Amino acid sequence: MKCLKFSVICLVSGMLLAASTQAFADKPLKFEVKRLTVDANEGIDVADVDNDGQLDIISGRNWFRAPEYVPHPLRMIEDWNGYVVSNGDFAYDVNKDGWVDLISGGFLQTEICWYENPKEEGLRLGQMWKKHVLVDSQLSQNEGNLFLDIDGDDVPEFLVNSWNKTNPTCLWKLTTKEVEQKVEGKGKSGAGASGTLTTQVPALDKWLIGERANGHGMAIGDINNDGRTDILVGQGWYEQPAENADSQQWKYHADWLDWHAAVPCLVRDLNGDGRNDIIWAKGHDYGIYWWEVTGIDENGSLQWKEHEIDKSFSQAHALHFADIDGDGQDELITGKRVRAHNGNDPGGREPAGIFYYEWDPVALKFTRHDIDTSGNVGIGLQIRTADLDGDGKLDIAVAGKSGTHLIFNRGEKQE
Repeated sequence: MKCLKFSVICLVSGMLLAASTQAFADKPLKFEVKRLTVDANEGIDVADVDNDGQLDIISGRNWFRAPEYVPHPLRMIEDWNGYVVSNGDFAYDVNKDGWVDLISGGFLQTEICWYENPKEEGLRLGQMWKKHVLVDSQLSQNEGNLFLDIDGDDVPEFLVNSWNKTNPTCLWKLTTKEVEQKVEGKGKSGAGASGTLTTQVPALDKWLIGERANGHGMAIGDINNDGRTDILVGQGWYEQPAENADSQQWKYHADWLDWHAAVPCLVRDLNGDGRNDIIWAKGHDYGIYWWEVTGIDENGSLQWKEHEIDKSFSQAHALHFADIDGDGQDELITGKRVRAHNGNDPGGREPAGIFYYEWDPVALKFTRHDIDTSGNVGIGLQIRTADLDGDGKLDIAVAGKSGTHLIFNRGEKQE
């Protein structure tokens, strides 16, 4: 049974640890970097904001209109201790009016809010997006968020990862609630008399997964291969029950402690053995790894072997899979988060960088490729990929303390 602090999880054979799965290679792809702005914002998303058929960028205080990516105002965000008080951007049509809105939370703020797209005329005039509170979660110390469909109803749930390992783990389901609004009367003879109007507004309902643990790091996936999505956090993982998953707490497995990992980490079957594996990184230290899941013991706890991917840089705070080279197989994309903890982490003041790793399912190793950004571009809390310029190749969008950047994929590098 694996139930150890991650800082000492070295119970893999010396041979396995010495034979790193990392291999460095020349860069096969060429990229072009476009800087959109520079501030401390670390959240970003890609969506067609103005319904013109082109993918725009939402990032922090602004949205950037394609194809020139000119900044337009979206919301005010205060600065705080080297950060901005926002820890992620999620584009979604919250009120179902056909215009994409924004959902966002904060590090210490307990409210999860949405910002309403002002639609065609408001966007043209540069209006700020109206802020609405979806819920006051009463939970603070929030490291990051995920927004994806857990229960299979085609509506994503909002998940909050907390660096406070004793915080509960919750999903937040999009719903509506009734509110009463005052209506001011107009005219004479009682016409349009004042009163209240009951309306339905977007909201989030709490879905408690477990009271026992949260902690820095989060991944979503079927880790025990029972066909149901599980939730991995810094202090272990929660097993989704076979029935009534939304009305009971999930079984908690303390198979690791103090993960202090990326948000998100990733779950998928790397070696083709039919078992999903875990790809993870130390969010505030050196090291990217994959755990080859070898089975489940009689107590339902995971068994694994640890393989090193890369230990040459620190703070790989977000991991992302996408087919960046167009070969039909996803690559692992990550980078160095810039000035996480304001540069006080191990390696926190070393040069920034963004990298992608090709996976070889036969040799069972990752090959690293550096994306040439002249050491000026790192990551923040989110990595997005999309074909931004319509050339059939996936591009990369990142926001962090080195700025908000688009990294355009120009295809195979010509030597």
